[in-house]
Amino acid sequence: MPTPNTPSAPHPGHTLRTLMDRSVVAAPGAFNALVARAVRRAGFDAAYVSGGALSVAGGVPDVGILSLDHFARVVREVATGSGLPVIADADTGFGEEEMVRRTVLEYNHAGAAGLHLEDQVFPKRCGHLDGKALVPTEQMVSKIRWAAKASQDCSDGNFIICARTDAKGVEGFDSAVERARAYVDAGATMIFPEGLHSEDEFKRFADAMKSMGSNAPYMLANMTEFGKTPMISLDRFGELGYQLVIFPVSTLRIAMGAIDRGLNELKAKGTLEGQLDTMQSRKDLYELMDYTPGTPWEIPAR
Repeated sequence: MPTPNTPSAPHPGHTLRTLMDRSVVAAPGAFNALVARAVRRAGFDAAYVSGGALSVAGGVPDVGILSLDHFARVVREVATGSGLPVIADADTGFGEEEMVRRTVLEYNHAGAAGLHLEDQVFPKRCGHLDGKALVPTEQMVSKIRWAAKASQDCSDGNFIICARTDAKGVEGFDSAVERARAYVDAGATMIFPEGLHSEDEFKRFADAMKSMGSNAPYMLANMTEFGKTPMISLDRFGELGYQLVIFPVSTLRIAMGAIDRGLNELKAKGTLEGQLDTMQSRKDLYELMDYTPGTPWEIPAR
């Protein structure tokens, strides 16, 4: 299969746009290459790299502690492991305009389809927590302009620049819409309204962006569990006007729930025999890796 950096393959940003033009796309979170392989095998057309999942998998909270190099390494592993277009979290851009440009270049080189930048101050907070603070609109607009120019320079604009706004929970719904419009005018080709509370809010936000006519962006929805957003199905998000839905921490939560149950049983009983039916077998792991013991394994081309 063509991988993101294969010369004959289209840019993954172009691939993702084509998919979104056809139907709403689900992008489950993948916090390493093995999960990315599972996402592909399950039949999904895209994957997502969450800063929150990446951070806690690295043993730190989601407050912008990990470096750009750490993020870019995982983005490359997920893009290579899945062969899918990958949208990646870039938090606040790892700094100001110069670092935003570098982030776009590094993520593009790693094989990502695009990234999203958010308008929180550093250190940022999880989008579904209270107590967030925002940078001025003009500062975020400047970052988006630099990101859009970097996309043009490294990918002829194929690399997707998504602007996330956390303004709804800080300044209110109308301010979030106005910020999003300014970000689109600055060059964002996708908008991610974070922390919306209802289907009505999602629809009104998408409708407001659609009113921009030929300049209307793609819309990204965050379907995270245990947050401010109710559980909404993929198809319903499509009806509400969204082309991409991320499930950022879902795979990590599923995995950690199983790990906790297994470790508790091991501690209590001294054996994991009762957990065997819930485990991935050795055979299934090898099949996921396309690996046959005793034969050379062909690493995906890049």
